[in-house]
Amino acid sequence: MKTLIKGGTIVLEHRVMTGDLFIEDEKITRVIDYADQPAEDTACTDKEFADRVIDAAGKIVLPGGIDAHTHFNLHVAVVTSDDFTTGTTAAAFGGNTMIIDHMGFGPKGCNLHHQANVYHGYADGKCLVDYGFHGVVQQVDDEVIEEMGAMVEDGHPSFKIYLTYDYKAEDKDALRVLERLGTLGGMTTVHCENDAIIDYLKKKFVSEGKLTPHYHALSRPEICENEAVMRMIALAHTAQNAPLYIVHVSSAQSASMIKQARQNGDRVYGETCPQYLFLDESCYDLPDGEGLKYIMSPPLRSRKNQELLWDYIKDGTLKVIATDHCTFNFHGDKQRGKTDFTQCPNGGPGVETRIPLVFSAGVSEGRITLNEFANVISTNPAKLFGVYPEKGVIRCGSDADILIMDPDREVTITKDILHENVDYTPYEGFKVKGWPIMTMVRGHVVVENGELKQDPGFGRFIKRHQADYDC
Repeated sequence: MKTLIKGGTIVLEHRVMTGDLFIEDEKITRVIDYADQPAEDTACTDKEFADRVIDAAGKIVLPGGIDAHTHFNLHVAVVTSDDFTTGTTAAAFGGNTMIIDHMGFGPKGCNLHHQANVYHGYADGKCLVDYGFHGVVQQVDDEVIEEMGAMVEDGHPSFKIYLTYDYKAEDKDALRVLERLGTLGGMTTVHCENDAIIDYLKKKFVSEGKLTPHYHALSRPEICENEAVMRMIALAHTAQNAPLYIVHVSSAQSASMIKQARQNGDRVYGETCPQYLFLDESCYDLPDGEGLKYIMSPPLRSRKNQELLWDYIKDGTLKVIATDHCTFNFHGDKQRGKTDFTQCPNGGPGVETRIPLVFSAGVSEGRITLNEFANVISTNPAKLFGVYPEKGVIRCGSDADILIMDPDREVTITKDILHENVDYTPYEGFKVKGWPIMTMVRGHVVVENGELKQDPGFGRFIKRHQADYDC
């Protein structure tokens, strides 16, 4: 199949141009800039080359989105409502061509490959877009440290550790993971919250009968995140300046610490999520128990953080905007927290709305450029998680993972128009300007004008390699 995407505004890695994009055998084979070759001079190539011509005039052609932080089919006390079929379907409708899912915890004492095998069972033959997995570290011992080498060879060069929850990593264990992955060319990703603060405040609020969603945010204050971020930066620096990726940064103070560490030469990378750019702690006080929808960790913060986080996106401190997509139905599992916020499963949806939200508030409203937008939704996660330049960039030889946006299309987000398998969206009623109209994975159209064109199983597992830290 030979495809020509004609006359679009094409977002290359370091510039934007108007021109044509040629695709053959799942790869980008040629990029024509009309500044070098006028459009009328390319007309003769249409019939010669293309089985299909896609008219992209007035549209924006981008590298397909890569959501580097999802939780599909996550088994905690309950199971997330999105599995790998529904989750990657929603991802495709949202302009994503790849997701990287964080493996959940397995049985106590299991090795690293146990969860890798479990997650391949969940995902293989079921995805609509390409996919990979971050490993998860439940305990640190000599066997686990040694096994990391084989996991990296298997295509899992990134691992997540948690500083809270049941399998929280102590500092000495975090050091071992950082140092080992640093020598392997891998990446340590970390959920940064101070477990002792959380435990103390949760018990305090429960004993005082303060059980509404309002106290979820108060039990995990900004200082809880800030302290853990500073501690991890110190540990990574000690571990021979090992690469460190801090997930879901919600606090501007945490972002400022990452910026300072980077200025000092540390290889620290920050990720934030749309919920911290568009929502705030007032959501926890909504009537009729609506605050349960927003129980996630870290919690939503004060509104003052939002514009500051945008500044840190603009200056390159926060390299990635992912979602932490983790869905539980409001009228189902979220009601477990109706009389006690500590019983509410943490997480919310976002894989389908990430790109239009960030495009609208970022590009349409002038906060970031098209190149900066492409970086945070695609190129930087591709580099940091070992799929660049195969993915995350429009260039000859790369996979033809393409997102076409209509920059002028105005949409009001409602649950009814989305494909996430959950009974609400936290962005109900949000108006955006700019919407994905076509998603192509390896040159094949997966979604076109709101219609699904492929079957589950089309997406492939992508064996990732060492990171490219040049971002």
